Amino acid sequence: MSDIARHIERIRQELPAGTRLVAVSKFHTAETIMEAYEAGQRIFGESRVQELVEKYEVLPKDIEWHFIGHLQTNKVKYIVPFVSLIHSVDSEKLLSVIESEAAKCDRVVDCLLEIHVAQEDSKYGFTPDSCRELLQGGSSEKYPHVRICGLMGMATQTDDEDCIEREFGALKKLFDEVKGSSAVDSSAFCELSMGMSHDYPLALRHGSTLVRIGTSIFGERVYSCF
Repeated sequence: MSDIARHIERIRQELPAGTRLVAVSKFHTAETIMEAYEAGQRIFGESRVQELVEKYEVLPKDIEWHFIGHLQTNKVKYIVPFVSLIHSVDSEKLLSVIESEAAKCDRVVDCLLEIHVAQEDSKYGFTPDSCRELLQGGSSEKYPHVRICGLMGMATQTDDEDCIEREFGALKKLFDEVKGSSAVDSSAFCELSMGMSHDYPLALRHGSTLVRIGTSIFGERVYSCF
């Protein structure tokens, strides 16, 4: 068994029922991704459009590709035909472009709304209030080619676990509030994407259904590929 396979097996054993592993493969080679694929991993996360498209073209077609990075509106068209889930919808402008491109492909694209819960200003996302406003404004009717399946967030990059727990807790509270409202289809609104290599155990305490883990699977990134 390869190191990558062992890492995947260990992480999977830590995940509760209903939580899925997104293997963050950005900056790693297709050959490295295939090691994870051969270990049974099928969900991979990428954050650069060009890299995602290139990997999609050469890797097995039963891979479920998730886009997890900041998505520029002028690049939406390249991934909408095949992407399984966009985690990082951080503005209504981006949502509108995804709707337009998905309509051209006659697809309904699954998306998560990114919520800004961290203390860093560099993070993207809706505020809790702007998220509520968007959903209460009839987003399902306004964007028929987009299915809003839940929320995503990134905690502050810090060693202060209390801070991280507060932020994940706030995101879970908002998720539960929205899911319990009439603003969304509660059967579709079921994903809470939070937790990465350094903080996913804390995210699991707060009900994360998708953990985005790269370094703990693949090791440090190789920036020269793709």
